[in-house]
Amino acid sequence: MPLEFAPQRDVSATQEDAYPTRHPDRETWLERKDPVVWTDKMPPAPLTRGDMDSFERDGFLVMRDLFSPAEVAALVDRSRELREGGRAVAGDDVVTEPDSDAVRTIFRLDEHDGLMNALSRDARIAGIVSHLLADDVYLHQSRLNYKPGFTGKEFYWHSDFETWHAEDGMPRMRAISASLLLTDNRAQNGALMLMPGSQNVFVSCQGETPDANHESSLKRQEVGTPSQASLADLAAQHGITDAEGPAGTLILFDCNTIHGSNGNITPAPRSNAFFVYNAVSNALTEPFAASGARPDFLATRNAPEPIDIRGGALV
Repeated sequence: MPLEFAPQRDVSATQEDAYPTRHPDRETWLERKDPVVWTDKMPPAPLTRGDMDSFERDGFLVMRDLFSPAEVAALVDRSRELREGGRAVAGDDVVTEPDSDAVRTIFRLDEHDGLMNALSRDARIAGIVSHLLADDVYLHQSRLNYKPGFTGKEFYWHSDFETWHAEDGMPRMRAISASLLLTDNRAQNGALMLMPGSQNVFVSCQGETPDANHESSLKRQEVGTPSQASLADLAAQHGITDAEGPAGTLILFDCNTIHGSNGNITPAPRSNAFFVYNAVSNALTEPFAASGARPDFLATRNAPEPIDIRGGALV
């Protein structure tokens, strides 16, 4: 059942642009105006106070052993089946590697498979995120990410919120991404890299948004990424952490945390189930820096309905 929360502060979705970006002639840094952890951290809670403090400080949290070996095995098997049948998925939901027809991403993951749908509603993920955001949540986006061995391409450094704000119309920083690892993720095979603490700075990027920018950015993002000078400064201030772990590891990270991943030239593929949860109170408006909204498979634009968060084992 949807959870009930007392309102923490008024950040209702309006057309006021709290985070202007995509200027034609300049890049600037803006101070974050929203909390990272919205709850008051008082019990009862699905996280320890230390975990909440860590997420607030670093902008991400790596959690292990939330799911049983049987659940992880079932999810790994299902992800393999989805990848192998990925080319048969209709429409724009499948994105291939930039230089081949190898499956890179399957969007609307929760709609393509019942087990993945159950995972997206699981209290061990959605319940934790809902608590951190102190609001009911809905799925802004879901996808299966796959980085094949030997040929998997990199994902360049970026803040997800910059794109979601500019091209989807997400008003404020009240969203969290959840990545459940479905293979062992190591630095060698392109594990997620994050800059701890970078969530507190919004890099307002230079460069106007081309029409239908998503058609190219899903394979290689160029517009809406910080400059090399900014990335070097952020890395010098915050460092870079590899979010490594075995299959079954859960990584939660704030919508504005700067992250990316290297290419994979090892024989071992890298895969994860990826769910973006947005607060119901933070529903999308019109894009803030694009001529039109991205398609529905990238951003839920209907009136959001709170996720029915469920407990119990997946299998």
